[in-house]
Amino acid sequence: MSENNSHAKKGFVQYANGPSLDEINGKISVPKGMGFWKTLFAYSGPGALVAVGYMDPGNWATSITGGQNFGYLLMSVILISSLIAMLLQYMAAKLGIVSQMDLAQAIRARTSKTLGIVLWIMTEFAIMATDIAEVIGGAIALYLLFNIPLIIAVFLTVFDVLILLLLTKIGFRKIEAIVVCLIVVILLVFVYQVVLSHPDWAGALKGLLPVPETVSTGHEVAGMTPLSGALGIIGATVMPHNLYLHSAISQTRKIDHSDEDDVARTIRFTTWDSNVQLTFAFFVNALLLIMGVAVFKSGAVQDTSFFGLFDALNNTKMLSNPILISVAKSGILSTLFAVALLASGQNSTITGTLTGQVIMEGFINLKVPLWARRLITRLISVIPVLICVSMTAGESTLKQHAAINDLIENSQIFLAFALPFSMLPLLMMTNSKVEMGKKFANRLWVSICGWLSVLVLTGFNLYNMHDSVAGFYGDGITAAQDKQAGIIAWIINILIVLLLIWTLTELHRGNKRFINAHPELNND
Repeated sequence: MSENNSHAKKGFVQYANGPSLDEINGKISVPKGMGFWKTLFAYSGPGALVAVGYMDPGNWATSITGGQNFGYLLMSVILISSLIAMLLQYMAAKLGIVSQMDLAQAIRARTSKTLGIVLWIMTEFAIMATDIAEVIGGAIALYLLFNIPLIIAVFLTVFDVLILLLLTKIGFRKIEAIVVCLIVVILLVFVYQVVLSHPDWAGALKGLLPVPETVSTGHEVAGMTPLSGALGIIGATVMPHNLYLHSAISQTRKIDHSDEDDVARTIRFTTWDSNVQLTFAFFVNALLLIMGVAVFKSGAVQDTSFFGLFDALNNTKMLSNPILISVAKSGILSTLFAVALLASGQNSTITGTLTGQVIMEGFINLKVPLWARRLITRLISVIPVLICVSMTAGESTLKQHAAINDLIENSQIFLAFALPFSMLPLLMMTNSKVEMGKKFANRLWVSICGWLSVLVLTGFNLYNMHDSVAGFYGDGITAAQDKQAGIIAWIINILIVLLLIWTLTELHRGNKRFINAHPELNND
């Protein structure tokens, strides 16, 4: 077998049917008998890679705009989204640790080859949709910090593959540490800016409690209702690729799977790691919303693109208090914002590539070198950004910025499409005592919260499909175009429902085959 594997490694595209991310699977030892904090430190890292997806540039505009338009009203949405994220990521990590398969492998093991290819393509589009936000964020950060022309900056984002090549040489534990450092940079930048603004902390805390107005459609500000703002925050927060990633990288620690206590310990500390890091992500997103309320004067920021926010942090007329105004004159506020944007983009270089490899190996059993995987994905993601920048080159600055912002928002439609196909299988498999064993199957309260989360998120995505499609027509949408958007949204929603029925049917049949093949498990 070793001879065959060695021979396979000579090819550019390899067959992969082994452990998830074989190069790092089970490679990190965790000494036993240590205290709580030392053990937590040993398990810490995978949660940081997952948390990156919850604070990427795609979240920034939705949170800041929500704060600008509705004050602290949508703080509760950020909190609820974060709690749902913690629940889903806990289940994803547990699936990987207990079953020794990532989510893509587990779905593929219970479904047909055809469906596996369909789900792979759909998830690839979702990854590329998030990558578009990273391309834009990284390119704009380079432009703002170093005055590099935008088109050249877009091309330069392709070369982050060289960073990935360097990181693959230094070991996965160091990659985890680098990601944590970048998260801390982002967090400190926004803490500094928000503290200077002296926000209404009592109002922010009050905003954490959901009220009926949170999902109101009657109160519209700058074309946004509280409901559409809430849906934008939810859509930018809970992402399908994070579930695939966590189910894979939760397996990087060495585990004795014959020892239930060792498995339980791994689940426990992996959950702690995930929840701590996602708490940081919650604070980043909450700080972004507070920035929208407290840093800028109410309604002052008309251009909510990254360019507009950078300029607003330089414009003393838009800022809310004398301390901010005096600091802004030095240029430090806007520079720190661009640094945080660049840090966020570089984090995604690592996580996006790993996730792409997970789904390619899991769904279609193929594997390519990580640098090639990143290069191909990034080159495809760059194309719509280049088209957008080129087509708006002759337009006003505001229109150029709006077009780039619209591209980020419109790309999120692929996330809405793909999300149910990761959440529902994950919930079904972790609920099953046959799959997970009595000890590790979801408890009743976890199962109930899981179903509520999945149904609410799926329902919101289907409900918001019309607005997502309408976004492709731009701001000046006509009645005829709105009607077209409604028809297209219905077609997409019907396709999602039909594909969900196909997926759930095959998963049900796959589970029956699994039970028949292992009758002893059904008696546990």
